[in-house]
Amino acid sequence: MADRTSQGGDGDGIRTFPFPVELSEGGVGMQVGPMGPHRTWHADAPLQRVHRIDFHVVMLFDKGPVRHMIDFAEYEAYAGDVLWIRPGQVHRFSKFSGYRGTVLTMQPGFLPRATVEATGLYRYDLPPLLHPDAAQLAGLGAALAQLRREYKDTTTLPLSLHTAVLRHSLTAFLLRLAHLAASSQEAARAQADTTFTLFRDAVERDFATNHSVSAYADALGYSRRTLVRAVRAATGETPKGFIDKRVVLEAKRLLAHTDLPIGRVGAAVGFADAANFSKFFQLHAGQTPVGFRAELR
Repeated sequence: MADRTSQGGDGDGIRTFPFPVELSEGGVGMQVGPMGPHRTWHADAPLQRVHRIDFHVVMLFDKGPVRHMIDFAEYEAYAGDVLWIRPGQVHRFSKFSGYRGTVLTMQPGFLPRATVEATGLYRYDLPPLLHPDAAQLAGLGAALAQLRREYKDTTTLPLSLHTAVLRHSLTAFLLRLAHLAASSQEAARAQADTTFTLFRDAVERDFATNHSVSAYADALGYSRRTLVRAVRAATGETPKGFIDKRVVLEAKRLLAHTDLPIGRVGAAVGFADAANFSKFFQLHAGQTPVGFRAELR
């Protein structure tokens, strides 16, 4: 929805798009409207390439499937699903998907601190793709429709009252959305075995220095076989595959967000030899580190 960019971004080659207050109705810190073929996002941006935003984007889809990349993970959304992209995250639109539904964008600082905390606006640990059930979807849809009506009604109230009403309507929608996000995470955790949870946390802490399944098993006090069963039950993949995926994700982030030499990127994720890192990355990412970085720049 924005049509301007910050100058120079963060120095990593990825362009950052700020929230365009001047393009919103009445100059308020939010926008809400339809997604569709005649509505463009970031008019001068290459949407099918990776870019960063410094505001929140919430997309509620009427049709699907839609494939969308957020922080180098691909998500597939269907009718009734919600995608929530937070400030600082990189993302990319799919040229093969038709985006249909309603989109909400909001500027950091538009809501008071208490509301920000209550709605978990900066809970980056929560999943970006949400699947509301029928009742949750009805509540979200009604709250979003009310917000759209208030957003477009710029004539019946003074701007200060109009802005206050928008903040209250936006808070109502976000409280529903935050509950959905938190409950989705709790459901996922409830399904996860304690063994896997401990393994996942250990990998998150030590993946840059430890790529050994046996070492993780020993540190956690489990047999390798027990760890394999727990990880496969929770994720469908092997412990080694889980570790490698996390290492690749971190390498991608460093390649995209920094200008570190390839050897330094490899060292940061546990490879003393740059050639070994390049072979590992190409095996798992399907391209060389140099090629991956060039594709994003």
